Amino acid sequence: MNISFLRGGFLFIIKLQIGGRRSVHAPASGVKPERKVPPQKEPADPMWKRYLFPESLQEAVQALGEAHGRALPVAGGTDLLLEIQQGHRPPVDTLLDVTRIPELNRLERQGNALFIGAAIPVGRIAASEPVNRFATALAEACGQIGGPQVRNVATLGGNVAHALPAADGMIALVALGAEAWVASPDGVRQVPLLSLFRGPGVSALDLTHEILVGFSLPVVEQGAGSAFARVMRPQGVALPILNMAVWLRREGNVVAEVRLTAGPSGSTPRRAEKIEEFLQGKTPLEEGVLSACKALLPQCFAFRTSPARATAEYRYHLSEVLLEKVLLTAWKRAEECV
Repeated sequence: MNISFLRGGFLFIIKLQIGGRRSVHAPASGVKPERKVPPQKEPADPMWKRYLFPESLQEAVQALGEAHGRALPVAGGTDLLLEIQQGHRPPVDTLLDVTRIPELNRLERQGNALFIGAAIPVGRIAASEPVNRFATALAEACGQIGGPQVRNVATLGGNVAHALPAADGMIALVALGAEAWVASPDGVRQVPLLSLFRGPGVSALDLTHEILVGFSLPVVEQGAGSAFARVMRPQGVALPILNMAVWLRREGNVVAEVRLTAGPSGSTPRRAEKIEEFLQGKTPLEEGVLSACKALLPQCFAFRTSPARATAEYRYHLSEVLLEKVLLTAWKRAEECV
């Protein structure tokens, strides 16, 4: 029994014999096939030339300033390394791995604030007891970023530094009233979180000279609650159609303080100040309150149609659903926080 097939431009004939033995005839052309050697590819340029491990903030800031070419800090690298590889960022000479710097790895209560280091993986934040207690919305947001492998390395600092207006961790931080700590040659300063954003993917941080150290979140022992929720595209598309987070403090049966945000709701993250003002002194369970809040959504957020996400109309519809969900959840949690 003969079997013929083409390979490498030659016709081969195999003769099968009883007992599993076979013989291979030369190509039908009678010419012995030459072994084809695949063309040698030019070696790819390295994505960086130097990879440093500073062990203190002072050493890291100094290394950024003394780098001969463009230098950037890196921690998890789940976004940054892909952007460098795909050419979405200018060539990098030096990467500074900041994961060994103590300040960037702290997660601790500091008086009336909770400090979360910028280099802490979001998986650790999602599992943290003090975060779940005092910043539930952040624990929920971090628990939904990527898959388990991504959450083991992706950091909250990277989630903020990339300045994407729908980043889950960042949205929760805005609702929680977080402030950022930034190190530079002039020292360490504390700034409002919203001041770090200039546009989609455009940060006010100069990462060639500055390092995001971490975040401070105010801690309220009693009567406060928060919540986060989002709607995603089908599995495999890592883009939220919409996410929303809220923090509130209640006094008795009314709202005393509230912060609400959603993303992507514009070129930079923003709070729903008109809804926050309306809710002061009211209870979400009161008749007409939720309806009035939903009616104010178009005045607070500028949703747009995105081929990769959804239409603006659908997002406004989802914003009403998410608003009711996070507001009532946070209200109930605040009641339990006594």
